[in-house]
Amino acid sequence: MLVRIGLLTEGGYPYVSGDARLWCDRLVRGLGQHEFDVYAFSRSQAEEDEGWVPLPPQVSRVRTAPLWTSEDDGVVYGRRARRRFTEHYAELAAALCTADPAPAGTRSDAGTAEAPGVPHQADRFANALYGLAELAREEGGLAAALRSEAAVRALECACRAPGAQRPAREARVPDLLTVAAHLERALRPLTLDWYEENGLGAVDLCHAASGGTAALPGLLARHFFGVPLLVTEYGVRLRRHYLTRPDSSPAVRSLLAAFHGRLAAEIYRQAAFVTPGNTHARRWQERCGADRTKLRTVYPGMDAAPFAEVGESQASADPHTLVWVGRVEPAKDLVSLLHAFAEIRKQEPGTRLRIVGGPAGPEGEAYLGHCRMLAAQLFPDEAEGPHAVGDNPVSFEEIGGPELPTPADAYAAGAVTVLSSVVEGFPVRLVEAMLCGRATVSTDVGAVVEVIGGTGLVVPPRNPRALAEACVSLLRDPERRERLGAAARARALELFTVEQNIAAFHGLYLETVARTPVRRLPLDRTGVPRPFASPAEAHVPGHWTDPAPRPVPRWAAPEQVPVTEAAR
Repeated sequence: MLVRIGLLTEGGYPYVSGDARLWCDRLVRGLGQHEFDVYAFSRSQAEEDEGWVPLPPQVSRVRTAPLWTSEDDGVVYGRRARRRFTEHYAELAAALCTADPAPAGTRSDAGTAEAPGVPHQADRFANALYGLAELAREEGGLAAALRSEAAVRALECACRAPGAQRPAREARVPDLLTVAAHLERALRPLTLDWYEENGLGAVDLCHAASGGTAALPGLLARHFFGVPLLVTEYGVRLRRHYLTRPDSSPAVRSLLAAFHGRLAAEIYRQAAFVTPGNTHARRWQERCGADRTKLRTVYPGMDAAPFAEVGESQASADPHTLVWVGRVEPAKDLVSLLHAFAEIRKQEPGTRLRIVGGPAGPEGEAYLGHCRMLAAQLFPDEAEGPHAVGDNPVSFEEIGGPELPTPADAYAAGAVTVLSSVVEGFPVRLVEAMLCGRATVSTDVGAVVEVIGGTGLVVPPRNPRALAEACVSLLRDPERRERLGAAARARALELFTVEQNIAAFHGLYLETVARTPVRRLPLDRTGVPRPFASPAEAHVPGHWTDPAPRPVPRWAAPEQVPVTEAAR
């Protein structure tokens, strides 16, 4: 069965660099029996200048739009259109400034009882969002209106209105301008010409590669044409927003958090399925209002082939070497790793640490320099021993050199792979080490314990002593290293391969289409109707039998939950 999929991305596929590029490319290439229309947002001119990856033949269309710039659409609203815009924008602003109605007998932040019949703020937000989208579609644009003084005035009125929350009431003019500018950027997808019958209206389903802005066109395709939406979040966009803007005023943080929270809740409400990449992300989505019945955990797929040779042979592993692989940045906490290595050297003097990876941006450059200086201070004039490198047992290297041409060579260089992060989503580098059959020592952050599943050692973050003790225990026990490495490789091959990922999404595509009423007669590539192309509906809404709960058959298989307890 041919399914036409509208793949929605932000800052990734089909561009050469960016988030989610690799798994999107593997997904598209792995589902050659389907057809893909790619709708992509770019984040910078540099990203556009780098170009696209080679596209397979199943990609029939690519449409792009920049998020980093916006030209004036030249649309001039008449009196009625201006009034409609002000009404919708004011409703959206009110939904951001006002909390949801409290239960009966409680009082709002302002100290006044909530009035009966006040609309739920989520509904106000959704109505305003779709009202703005309909206005943009009818008038031919929305960019000028979103940047207008009327938008700022509507936002100010909402902040000063009775019932507004305290941070909103305290917003000053610079705060209002900052929030209005952010909303203009976030709502740019509403002004695009993608929402036509020959655009997103022609696909069978939309698959957003992330939440937030990337999923917004999918919301509008569902609103205008009834196209079902599937949302994948390997990193929860709302969580990322909460961790940014620490220097903003309370008013700005409150209003923007409300906007992104309302948008995430509406995306989860309208999506047919939401696929978190791990249980850690799934918990975030549930807290943000996602319905558990719509959640399907789909782990990122890794290509196991480049690591097969190393994983099947342990001969090249140096039993006295620890390896760290990743992007050099403060969240990776290499400082704690270096202090832990100082403790390791006291107990195992011949041990070597190879830190493999380049810096991530200017902050990473500064952090790398700091780590080099710390290594020089912790290990001065240590040139003796067969495992020392120059004047220091710690080496800083990058993949692509003569000694480490590939990531697999980096993991092959040591007997134990270490992860020392204080913040981590889905630990891709840890999975690579598992595919190489390496014993691992990791900090208990993000989805690490879920990925390890008892095949490695896990210690608390920011605890150099615990990290050192775990590493020493593995360095001194080669049989345990071999046993844990073999178990880790078997687990990675079972759960985290490209094949597993593609099969999961293929099944979700078919299930989503099967649940969706047919909107048009499918045609083949020559334009001939295909009367049997659409499957019978597997799910019909409504109660057709006794509403009493039915007993679960004994043969019904429960949802499989990955083991999360790691070996200590």
